[in-house]
Amino acid sequence: MTRDVFLFLSAFLASAVEMVEALTIVLAVGVTRGWRSTLLGVGAALLALAALVGALGPSIANAPIGVLQVVVGGLLLIFGLQWLRKAILRSSGYLPMHDEAAIYARERDEAQAAGPADRGMDWYSFTLAFKGVFLEGLEVAFIVITFGSARSGGVGLAAAAAAAAFVVVGAVGAIVHAPLSRVPENTLKFGVGLLLTTFGTFWSTEGAGASWPGGDAALPVILVFLTIAAFGTVRTLRERRSARGVSAAEGVQA
Repeated sequence: MTRDVFLFLSAFLASAVEMVEALTIVLAVGVTRGWRSTLLGVGAALLALAALVGALGPSIANAPIGVLQVVVGGLLLIFGLQWLRKAILRSSGYLPMHDEAAIYARERDEAQAAGPADRGMDWYSFTLAFKGVFLEGLEVAFIVITFGSARSGGVGLAAAAAAAAFVVVGAVGAIVHAPLSRVPENTLKFGVGLLLTTFGTFWSTEGAGASWPGGDAALPVILVFLTIAAFGTVRTLRERRSARGVSAAEGVQA
């Protein structure tokens, strides 16, 4: 039960973050250049992603569970630590905060500068919407396949979490017709990075043949430990940055 809750929450939050980024691109292009070609691009991307997941999902699910746990755990560690690293650097001021409003404005300006849309298919809108949804969707597909394949029945649970995220983000985007700049995306990425790293640590250890004391009850313990370590790192980096007077732009190279 504990593992199912963690899995659903992790898949939901990770999928929601990627979908917010895709939605920002779609809204900027659709509002600026029209919705017909933009939505066709979104539809084509979703079909391509469905075909990809349908082709890869069964082959991955048929692999031995021990091998899957090691491979999936390692991938989640890499993926989660990348998100966690960026979140820590942003929270400590070494990287600028992610700003969906600024990204929306940039995408909108580029769409306006691309020239008038054709009367038929606007290939600029189609291509940009397809690329944004497909690339962000690939990460969602990775989350669903990897999370789901490491345990029995996990694909359905992870897919349900991704579908729930799609409905929530899509509904909010349809209502507000603006980038979800009020969504604390940097905070979400911090939390998702912690959850992915927690699962990666748990599954890779189990796949290697070791057992966690308490089984699934070890998941919240791992999460708490990683959270304390992450916030301790943020505090240390903030103090170091304050002492050195490093700006966010300079901190990228620090």
